Amino acid sequence: MSVPGGSAFKPVTDRPWAALMALCIGFFMILVDMSIVAVAQPQIKDALDASVSGIVWVTSAYLLTYAVPLLIAGRLGDKIGPKKVYQAGLLVFTLASLWCGLADSIGELIVARGVQGLGAALITPQTMALITRIFPPERRGAAMGVWGTVAGVATLVGPLLGGILTDSFGWEWIFFVNLPVGLIGLVLAQMLVPDVETHDHRFDWIGVILSAAGLTAIVFGIQEGESYDWAAWIWSLIGGGIVFMVLFVLWESKMRAEPLVPLSLFRNRNFTLSNIGIMSMGFAVSGSMIPIMFFLQLVGGMSPTRSALVMVPMAVLTGILAPIVGRILDRVHPSLIVATGLLGYAIATAWAGFVFHPETPVWLLLLPTMLMGVSSAGIWAPLAATATRDLPWHQAGAGAGVYNTTRVVGSVIGSSAIGALMMSRLAANVPGADFDHSEGGATGQLPEMIRGGFADAMGQSIYLAAGMLVIGFVATLFLKRPAHQGAPAPAKDSLSA
Repeated sequence: MSVPGGSAFKPVTDRPWAALMALCIGFFMILVDMSIVAVAQPQIKDALDASVSGIVWVTSAYLLTYAVPLLIAGRLGDKIGPKKVYQAGLLVFTLASLWCGLADSIGELIVARGVQGLGAALITPQTMALITRIFPPERRGAAMGVWGTVAGVATLVGPLLGGILTDSFGWEWIFFVNLPVGLIGLVLAQMLVPDVETHDHRFDWIGVILSAAGLTAIVFGIQEGESYDWAAWIWSLIGGGIVFMVLFVLWESKMRAEPLVPLSLFRNRNFTLSNIGIMSMGFAVSGSMIPIMFFLQLVGGMSPTRSALVMVPMAVLTGILAPIVGRILDRVHPSLIVATGLLGYAIATAWAGFVFHPETPVWLLLLPTMLMGVSSAGIWAPLAATATRDLPWHQAGAGAGVYNTTRVVGSVIGSSAIGALMMSRLAANVPGADFDHSEGGATGQLPEMIRGGFADAMGQSIYLAAGMLVIGFVATLFLKRPAHQGAPAPAKDSLSA
């Protein structure tokens, strides 16, 4: 049996499924942490006397420091071993979680969340790279199906656990709960995850600096634009960020040694189109969680636990369907699953925005979330498997790093853009209302006279997410069959660069 790149696949462990389960601990913790924080945002806003912009930064700081080091983290795993880097990431993430729970100001929480993001950046690319190394190509779809099931379970556990902990003990415990999970993950990784062959790399620090400066400037400009009335310096900052990102791409194209982003990866059509698809999904999911939770709690008057229960059908359906879709993916054309999933999620997101009204019954809110769950099963794991399946093993770390960076860049820009649109629509729909310092705190139901305008602003904000998902849908219509499936004509049974 051969793999792309001409090298025979060599098993590195006789317990690949046990190793995968150990790796999923860290992946599970990252996803749980993101969904836990989404549910507790109104309570954090109230407890730390934060502005709406400050609460958005609790998410954006995490995503920004998650996105920038991902490219280096993938290479670092290739250089010194993905197991070692995975364990280091678990340790950083766990200690940063303790710091988050002890924070007594919004500024300190934002900084601690930034450190959490660094830990997550070390963890994420190692999971995908190790799946590529411990499973042969024809079994990676099933392995990614398990990966998708973990995502579905985490999506279910996160909001529920966050709601229960916030209601019972306070928002701090949404971070403290990571401590035992992180310790268990470290022990299981040491016992079950194999050491694999490494590949030496140089590090492109100029690329890191250019990408970090560009992303930071763009995110800060988009997110804070409304706060500063979109002053000229805000637009200059955004423009400067775009210039830095253009310089980054030019630098990578001229890099003679080892670029941070090997542009040769994008000669693989499935890798390129999958990156577009996952960027649109990251944009939509991360960006829409803030308006959804604010609507459920501040307009619907739900507790954190009740608002989390609204998302349960989505998580349950994703968890049930993901392993089934993973097995099917190994045999059918990927665009049939992925493009359909992205279109379904776009329809569900627009549907949710349309029914965001104070008088909407809960059962009507559940319908679009159920469609989101069905659609998600055809997106997360299938896209990841399609993106990396045909890459040579020695590019596994770089490919995983680029793919996950694309996802998180989409998430951080989505969080910022939808957060900015949310504040803009609030200013237009409820003029004169001060949501940063509302009477009675942020955790109570809003006065009836402003609920309608607030609900409209939340619904209008997530239409932007639906639009981005349509872009991902169109891109993934052009995916092609992966090399391991073969093709009707023998001449096509090879990797196309």
